[in-house]
Amino acid sequence: MKKIIISTALVVAILIGCKTNSSSSDSKKLEIAFEAKSNSSVSGTATFIEKNGKVTFVAKLAGLQPGVHAIHIHEKSDCSAADGSSAGGHWNPTFKKHGKWGVGEYHKGDIGNFTADAKGNGTITMTTDEWCIGCGDPAKDILGKGLIVHQGTDDFTSQPSGNAGARVACSAIIK
Repeated sequence: MKKIIISTALVVAILIGCKTNSSSSDSKKLEIAFEAKSNSSVSGTATFIEKNGKVTFVAKLAGLQPGVHAIHIHEKSDCSAADGSSAGGHWNPTFKKHGKWGVGEYHKGDIGNFTADAKGNGTITMTTDEWCIGCGDPAKDILGKGLIVHQGTDDFTSQPSGNAGARVACSAIIK
């Protein structure tokens, strides 16, 4: 009888231990809306989902001029200026040169380019382990930053921001 009680207690302890250590399946989700800037009519949403140490980012935009546009994370969650300049420069906590994501040097905010179709609609998706949502690590945490859509294309070489033109939409990355 004693062996059964010990075995049962051991099984229960293992089950409880497994249950409390399953935090890797926890996820965080943040949805934000863009506001038009620089006299544009751009609108849209962005979603950040963190799961298993990776953040998946999806932005869906409308009201753009057809063609290629840049999107970046900027230093501040301040979209109060009519031209979006209150969001500051690109988020660059690692003090790297501006560039193309995943190639040589790049800012943590250098998301890249996406294409708007003939109706002005565009979508961009990316997944990275270089960001987190509210983790407190200043080199990874996107909370408190701004998300900016630019009128033009990022050339990936002009310093410090890729010569992407006016800021046509802004959103604060906040809860």
